[in-house]
Amino acid sequence: MKGLILSGGKGTRLRPITHTSAKQLVPVANKPVLFYGIEAMAAAGIEQVGIIIAPETGAEIRAAAGDGARFGVAITYVEQDRPGGLAHASLTAERYLDGEPFVMYLGDNLLQGGITELVESFRADAPDALILLTPVDDPQNYGVAELDGGRVKRLIEKPPDPVTNLALVGVYMFTAGIHDAARAIEPSARGELEITDAIQYLVDEGKRVEPHIVRGWWKDTGRLDDMLEANRLVLDRIEPQVDGELIDSRCDGRVVVEPGAVLERTTVRGPAIIGARTRITDAYIGPYTAIGADCVISAAEVEHSILLEGSKVCNLEGRMESSLLGRNVTIARGARQPRAYRFMVGDNSEIGIL
Repeated sequence: MKGLILSGGKGTRLRPITHTSAKQLVPVANKPVLFYGIEAMAAAGIEQVGIIIAPETGAEIRAAAGDGARFGVAITYVEQDRPGGLAHASLTAERYLDGEPFVMYLGDNLLQGGITELVESFRADAPDALILLTPVDDPQNYGVAELDGGRVKRLIEKPPDPVTNLALVGVYMFTAGIHDAARAIEPSARGELEITDAIQYLVDEGKRVEPHIVRGWWKDTGRLDDMLEANRLVLDRIEPQVDGELIDSRCDGRVVVEPGAVLERTTVRGPAIIGARTRITDAYIGPYTAIGADCVISAAEVEHSILLEGSKVCNLEGRMESSLLGRNVTIARGARQPRAYRFMVGDNSEIGIL
């Protein structure tokens, strides 16, 4: 059984961060989202993993994940020339998959508990497809499934008037029959081969498509609020470990301070993680904050936020919260009078002054 991770999307909902970085490499608790999927594959005993990449971000993903040895898997990269939908991605990887059953995992998704039990169930029961479902509050924004007993009856992509709240989670398990299904369907109104249509084709052909209701949490990290929520959920499970240096500082609760980090006259209330070589002075770091490597925070308060490597936050009078800062971003208040706001902001940015 092989794994297939889809990492070719453009990440438009996370711009401007994704103007310069693949959305699958934005970190949650200081680890790229993509790595959680690879680790889940490895834990389930899947040794060969294909990663679908786009021409624009493929080099960056290759550099980050490498050949897979660090995860205990062998990674093969498959380039998708255009974003043609999830079913199109399965066709793009058909030669790599070589007729084997496979797990398809969306590279910007997080699933509590991994996929080990699901893979074991798929291997034991041998259905034509196994899909994961979870109840959501806004099913009109997802592909949703109608069930008939223990089988899937109908799938609809983003229905305007959903009759069920069971959304498809971004993890699927297929036999090679999904490729024929993908070839048999027509592009949707948005010009893509939808995986919901391909699975519906299997259902209509009398194939066995089994559902599994996810009881733990699942997050699609494609939007800021979901990214921050995923960060919160992952940080809730960390164990405290202080390998950096504390000078007149304290860490309360579950806090990770990575090697080389220095905290001076600072209070950190967990759960939180401070990246390697980061320097924090005269500051407060609140719960659910992930600060990347080589950051600088001075005379500021930060809470419920994600800061990527190299960011600087200095001399803020108010608390920065619910924020996502990209690499090498600087936020600081100058000393000159009169005081005013001065910004240099890229396309599709968002600034909130509370």
